Parts: sequence; C-alpha cells; structure tokens
Amino acid sequence: MPRAARNADDMTMAVTRTARRTAPGATPTTAPAPARVPGPTGHPLLGSALDLRRDPLGTFLRAQREHGDVVRVTAGPPGLRTVMYCVFSPEGAQQVLATQAANFRKDNTFYEEIRQTGGNGLLTSQDDDYLRQRRLIQPLFTKKRVDSYATAITREAEATAERWRNSPEVDAVQEMDRLALRTVSRVLFGADVEAAVDVIRANFPVISAYITARAYAPIRVPRTWPTPSNRRAETATRAVYGICDRLIAARRSNGSEAADEATEDLLSLLSQAQNDEDGSLDATELRDQVLVFLLAGHETTATSLAFALHLLGRHPEVRARAQQEIDALPSGEPYTAATMDRLPYLTRVLQETMRLYPAAPLVGRRSVAETEIDGHVIPAGAEILISPWVTHRHPAHWDTPDRFDPDRFTPDQETTRHRYAWLPFGGGPRACIGRHFSMLESVLVLAVLLREYDIETPDTDVPVTATVTLQAVGEARVGLRART
Repeated sequence: MPRAARNADDMTMAVTRTARRTAPGATPTTAPAPARVPGPTGHPLLGSALDLRRDPLGTFLRAQREHGDVVRVTAGPPGLRTVMYCVFSPEGAQQVLATQAANFRKDNTFYEEIRQTGGNGLLTSQDDDYLRQRRLIQPLFTKKRVDSYATAITREAEATAERWRNSPEVDAVQEMDRLALRTVSRVLFGADVEAAVDVIRANFPVISAYITARAYAPIRVPRTWPTPSNRRAETATRAVYGICDRLIAARRSNGSEAADEATEDLLSLLSQAQNDEDGSLDATELRDQVLVFLLAGHETTATSLAFALHLLGRHPEVRARAQQEIDALPSGEPYTAATMDRLPYLTRVLQETMRLYPAAPLVGRRSVAETEIDGHVIPAGAEILISPWVTHRHPAHWDTPDRFDPDRFTPDQETTRHRYAWLPFGGGPRACIGRHFSMLESVLVLAVLLREYDIETPDTDVPVTATVTLQAVGEARVGLRART
C-alpha cells in the first residue's frame, strides 16, 4: 500500500476513535491517542511461554505490577505465537463481562477445548443455544429450590466429620474434593451417588489436565491421532460419558415417577425441564449439562473449602470467632438454608477465602470488534484474559491485599468498593448460575466441621497453579482436635 494511503487509513482510524468518545450533538474535541498496550518482553524466541508454564498466576500478577491494568502478553515462537490482552482492573472486567458482554465471546481457545471434551453445556454454549438452555435450567436454581438441598449438604458434611474421628491430621485438598464431589453427585443423582463418584473422581483430573495442556500448547495435534495423551483423555472421557448416559437413561425410563419426593434429584428435574418455547433437553444436552454441573459444582467448591480450612487453621483468632457464631446456634437444631443467614461472619470468612483463592483464577474471552479498555485499543479477534487472581489483589482496591481479613466484607466495606473488584463467580449475563448453591454448601460444610473440630495448620503457604480451575500443588495438611 502506498505511504499516502496508509497515512489516510491511520487518520481515518484516529478520527473514528475520537468520534466514538464524542457524545451525540457535542463539539468534537481532539482526544489523546490511545496508548500502545504495554507488556513483558519475555524470551526473544518464546516470549513469556516459559514463565506461563512455570508460574502462570505469578506471571500475570507481575505483569500488572510492572505494566498496568491492560497488558499484552505473548507466548510461543514466531509464526505460532499466542497474543493475550490481559485486563486486570475491576472497571475493565465489568466492561468485558457486563457492559459490553456482546463484544466479548466465549470463542477463545480455552473454551473451545472445554467444549470439545465436555460438550456444549451452559458453561460453553453461546447465542440462541445458551439462551434456550438458561431458560430451561434457571427454574431449577431458584433460591427456594437450592435451599431444599441443605439436608443433603449437611448429611455429607456430617459423614465427613464422623470419618475424621480417629484422624489427627488430614489433607484438606483431598478431603474437600471428596466431600464436594459426593455432595454435588448426591444432588444430581440422588440415590445413585455411589455409582458415579468413583468414576468421576478417577477421571476428571485426567480430563482437566488434558484440556489445560491443549489450551496452552502452541501446536495442538488432532485429537484423533493416537498419542498417549489423546488416548488417556479419550478413555477418561468415555468413562465419564458412560456413567452419565446410564443414569440419564434410567431417569428417562422412569418417566413421571421420577418426580416423587424420594427421587427428585437434579437430574430428574433436568429430564423433565421443558416449556412451550424451548421444548426440552435431549439426551446429549442433558449429559452436557450434567458435566458442567459436575465440574463447576465440584472442583470450584472443593477449592474454596480446602483453602478456607487452611486459612482458618493459620488464623486461630478468626477460627475462634467463627466458632463462637456457630456455637450460638440453637443446640440440636438441624442446619438448613436459614442457618446461613445466622452465620454472617463465617460467610465473610468464605468470601475472603474466595478473594485470595478464586476457584476460577482466569477467565477468557475473544473480542468481536476493536474496542478501547482503560485507554488502550484492543483489536478485533483478540484473546482477552480476565484474572480474578490479579484483580482480587489489585492494590488500588484492596488494602494490604495479601492479608487474610474477613472483615473486608462487612456491609459498610462492600458499599465503598467497586462491584467487580471481587468476582469469583464472574459477572454480567454469563455470571455463574450456581452461585447460591456454592455459597450455601460451603457455609454449611464449614459450620459442621468447625462445630466438631478445632483446626490447626502449619504456618506454610500452599503452592497453586491454574488448570481449568485453581489447583493446589501438593497437599494442604490440617491438624484436627475434637471439640468437647
């Protein structure tokens, strides 16, 4: 292209950007040109690929500290390089997830890998598919419906507390993974919980690691190639699909009998979900939704519970205050959904845990059209990364952000803070449908365990990394002492 034509194109783009910022009817003014998106230089050949492989969360945290709230991160060799535009401010997160959500779609590499493995459920679907699924499923997640699962949650928590009777120490990561999986499986499958748990627990880690490895790989070989990783993932996926398909077939063969009080689990309700506009979910759609609920309702809650126990053990003054609140509950009264309303401090403990250890530390999107975020132009078709891990530690919104302080979440504190400074459940039209279920489960489980045990933790940090969800690297040991 001749230089004059290029200059004309550049001038047209500048005028267009200025016009975007000028209100209708106002006198156009010369706005400052958007700044070039800064970012780490990284390795001359591989960019930040090695840093992201070694410590993805630390790499993004350093990027914000050194380069600001919109950062361009590159990874991979020339010709195969991935370019990510990371948005770290609450204002930017709100723009991507809420106010301009239509311009930022789940078309990026990470969600496509989840879609290829876990189907087109509520987590990954878009447009008409998503709206139809949401309309069919939303009635199953009303507060009244979710509150009805309190008995199942409490039962599993009490079984765990009883199993710990002769254990002076446990691994919170393993124990909370087991408890959260059993809880969501009981809510989903009812009496068939035992048939599902072992299969899911054995195979989900394989599937999660496979999705993550492919999402970050500069070269992704076809899934049909008989590589060792492809074979392991296919075997694991078939096992999970198989148990879900068998349970779905059993529910559908029961017909209307599945609606009686004894079998009204979530899978039965999903099987019956229908309306005149959207019809109902077929067998494949049912399986896709079940897989989403198993992932979102299992690994995320397990992460929150494990780190809550770890933090409570490290902060005995916080644990004692939470236990005083629990001990004030009516003696012998079973825990219900109403119990959560009587435990505001324990709820704040959980919220602060989710700030420091958000179960979804990275959230991806792809831009549809060029747009401006925090004074930087993001091109059309760009990979966008929101990081709750970084935003939850933003020094402009959190005083001494690495300190554990549940009183950050008192009502007075929350009213003065940007609503997207804390976003463990995302935000906007794609906010997590299971937020209330996760909060209810976590608070009731912690109430049961703290009622029965004093918890102590070695004064050590637990290394973490990001896969599909936040994962502890190794164990998180907690000591147990039965309360008298």
